[in-house]
Amino acid sequence: MASPDHPPVYLNAIGTAVPDHDIHATFIGWARERLPEREHKLFDRMATRAAIRHRWSVLPQGAGSPVGDGGFYAGASHPGTAARMQFYAEAAPVLALDAVTALAGQVAIDGVTHLVVASCTGFVAPGIDQIVARELGLAASVERTLIGFMGCYAAVAALRTARHIVRSQPEARVLVVTVELSTLHLQAVNELEPLLAMLQFGDGAAAALVSAEPRGLMLGQPFATTLDASDQLIRWDITDTGFAMHLSGEVPGRIGTALSDSALVAQITGGAGAGEIDAWAVHAGGRSILDAVEHALALDAQALADSRAVLVDNGNMSSATLMFVLARMLARDTVKRGVALAFGPGLAAEGFAFGPHG
Repeated sequence: MASPDHPPVYLNAIGTAVPDHDIHATFIGWARERLPEREHKLFDRMATRAAIRHRWSVLPQGAGSPVGDGGFYAGASHPGTAARMQFYAEAAPVLALDAVTALAGQVAIDGVTHLVVASCTGFVAPGIDQIVARELGLAASVERTLIGFMGCYAAVAALRTARHIVRSQPEARVLVVTVELSTLHLQAVNELEPLLAMLQFGDGAAAALVSAEPRGLMLGQPFATTLDASDQLIRWDITDTGFAMHLSGEVPGRIGTALSDSALVAQITGGAGAGEIDAWAVHAGGRSILDAVEHALALDAQALADSRAVLVDNGNMSSATLMFVLARMLARDTVKRGVALAFGPGLAAEGFAFGPHG
């Protein structure tokens, strides 16, 4: 995982945060009524099968529901993209800073030299990185990197970037933040597939410290690949009423087929057998995606327990999700040999190896 020329790099700790407004049950009721009655039983079955109990939203509870009278999505037409981005500019930094506060409760975050922020659910300039840096009182000399619109595997890109920084500057202390407000992009559609896609997503943020201090998990070799003829299977389309998510039902099958390729599996595991990996931190993109990974790699039924628990409690929080999974593993401190794996637009698969700190 490390060479004499490059010191080992560690994911020291992760703090996580979600808003306090659970909108999952409300969304199910709203979405069900948008479908013709003949599709209600199918929708109910798919909603149950999704294995999600809670999804959290930054949208205010004052109206009782974002889709209720007086709510953000009340009325015949939903807010335009400008209104959604204004809300993002106000709410995303707050949630990100909540995650940083949770991180600071575990590890000292003084002396930060670099800030890496990932987000794909909004745009604002000055960026989230600048807003967070200012609110934290970071030195003006702190180097900032903003990773935008990469989707669910952006946490991999953020942690990989932090690893590269520390390998080249061993004294660096890199603050990594992922923040996503997916519930700002509800679409007024009446078709089953997009409603089921929206049913997966919630809001969340995570913050991590990456450094050369031997604490937490050692970050190992990253990997990346793009699956052939799959670029339209996962998309964000920017519309006049927010970002419209397209998540094809073909995605789990395509992932399962890809993971049947022994060469790709060897790339992911560093040449080890899948069964030799004791910690699989797989992005909780949905139950069917986790099932596809588990079955393709012939994993033990408990191998993806952390990913499934994050899905149950939070849904898919895009780039923040993988960080929540890794946070659960850090809390146990029992990892011997791990692999982080996430999927996103492209259709791309990215990840990295990780292991114990000593």
